[in-house]
Amino acid sequence: MITHGKGGGSRALKVRVKGGKTRKPSSRRWLERQLNDPYVARAKRDGLRSRSAFKLSEIDDKARFLKKGACIIDLGAAPGGWSQVAAKRVGAPQQGRVVAIDVLPMEPVAGVEFAQLDFLDPAAPEKLKTMLGGGADVVLSDMAANATGHAKTDHLKIMALVEAAAELAREVLKPGGTFLTKVLQGGTEASLLAALKRDFKQVKHMKPPASRADSAELYLLATGFRG
Repeated sequence: MITHGKGGGSRALKVRVKGGKTRKPSSRRWLERQLNDPYVARAKRDGLRSRSAFKLSEIDDKARFLKKGACIIDLGAAPGGWSQVAAKRVGAPQQGRVVAIDVLPMEPVAGVEFAQLDFLDPAAPEKLKTMLGGGADVVLSDMAANATGHAKTDHLKIMALVEAAAELAREVLKPGGTFLTKVLQGGTEASLLAALKRDFKQVKHMKPPASRADSAELYLLATGFRG
């Protein structure tokens, strides 16, 4: 059952979800957070597939790497929020190109070419370059491993994904290219940072406003691929 808390003046009413016999407290908290999240409401209003689309928009508003005419690869793209933002900003398909892959199916996104493909497949880099018609200017990854609830295990799982995505980025990026990926607070592995700093001119962490304050996620932006 959903109720509305009292709000004064022009403030939006806070939605509270009452617990039921079949709803776990964690599910109730998640539902309350979704119903009260302004980014969720904005995503729905703007026709975006996910609230995470705003994270990419906010990062690019500062870093400006999604340029008109650029060629983009979006890893783990479903449900498609990042692909939507990328396609709009690079002018796909008339000016730029966006190729998206995921192991899950994804509803078509205007201007985006999608393939149901595991990025860990050894053949993935060549397939992506064939789809794109050459190298990529940007590789995006908002992927996250399924959480176990054990912090150290979850950190290791997502860092393994990041390292694999970084390896793919090295194979498909053009010189000067950009790699953006999600990591977790608690320290990006020193070996990964050292490798990225060797291969890219600049590497930095970013936390966009759309990333919830209580979330451990950060984004790692590597620019100026040395090829």
